[in-house]
Amino acid sequence: MKKMQQTMRWYGPNDTISLEDIRQCGVSGIVTALHQIPVGEIWTVKDIKERQQIIKDAGMEWVVIESLPVHEDIKRASGNYKEFIENYKISIKNIAECGLKVITYNFMPILDWVRTNHAFENPDSTKALLYNKEAFIYFDVFLLKRPNAKNDFSEKEIADSIEYGNKLSKSEKELLFKNVLLGLPGSKINFTPEKILALLENYKDIDDSKLRENLIHFLSEVAPIAEELGVKLAIHPDDPPFSVLGLPRILCTEEDIKKIFNAVPINANGLCYCTGSLGANPANDLEKIIDDWGDRIHFLHLRNVIRENDSVFRESEHLNGDNPMESIVEKLIVLMKNRDISLPMRPDHGFLHSLEEGKEQYPGYSLIGRLKGLAELRGLEKGIIYKLNNI
Repeated sequence: MKKMQQTMRWYGPNDTISLEDIRQCGVSGIVTALHQIPVGEIWTVKDIKERQQIIKDAGMEWVVIESLPVHEDIKRASGNYKEFIENYKISIKNIAECGLKVITYNFMPILDWVRTNHAFENPDSTKALLYNKEAFIYFDVFLLKRPNAKNDFSEKEIADSIEYGNKLSKSEKELLFKNVLLGLPGSKINFTPEKILALLENYKDIDDSKLRENLIHFLSEVAPIAEELGVKLAIHPDDPPFSVLGLPRILCTEEDIKKIFNAVPINANGLCYCTGSLGANPANDLEKIIDDWGDRIHFLHLRNVIRENDSVFRESEHLNGDNPMESIVEKLIVLMKNRDISLPMRPDHGFLHSLEEGKEQYPGYSLIGRLKGLAELRGLEKGIIYKLNNI
């Protein structure tokens, strides 16, 4: 039986969690990116090799790029998008020259992910990420004051959000605003409301169909290059898997996956299988996605969520949530055996434990919480492999 290649995400030299810290978790692989390079610019061989050497000197290997960002011009098919696509192709070639084989990316407009609460308190006082639709509507309509935002919600939803907002203090409203507009992963800079509203204006004429068309055009250009060079592109699902701020969403369901894979039917056009993002939508059958698209899964984000109701979901313990992690991991082990491959996996997100509270770090990426998730997933995998070998 093949085992998953255990990795952890590292945000580069400015990450307060060091490579030494991560190495002591027992992983051999690092997931990272060149966050210092502006989106759209070329990743040079020199820059890639410098980062590889830093990781090698720490006793590990850079195994997955997360992410090689897609410029907003490409998503809108406007401005300098053709130049940025050519730059992306050159970056893929340079990445391949350095021996890296998996590139993760997403096609979410403006914001990579959204949560309304970065410190939901669990019964044991650990902190988790949470999304509350009432809180988000209050932010969208009454704090950000997005033009015509009220048209996206029902009268009851607006009323419920007002009731929610009326209970918040001034500081709690400021924190909600900050939480939603966190910015891009790898960045500690929040978006300003003026910047967000200006960016949203750029998407006023782009719906789901148009955004999907732009993604397919992008993939038709870059995926053949990746295929030729033996590089796998792994698109990350939308997080959360529904529209926010009136923006289009095109990778929320298995049907969305099918449309993109059928449009560009080559293996390099693949999926970052994120059980948290896909699992936040109760309509998604996570096991069926493995059955149907297992040959296109190139990277694994394993985490779990609890859907409290139609309006609220939160991160849960990796093995205790609404996603059937035992069944999912067993299917992945069988998949890897059939494909004769060890898929890279990282425990995605984790609780913030009191020992690390107050330290500067990226939300969801405290070391102890991820190490706990990794240990649980490692034990689960070992037990399943033992079971399968003794059937």
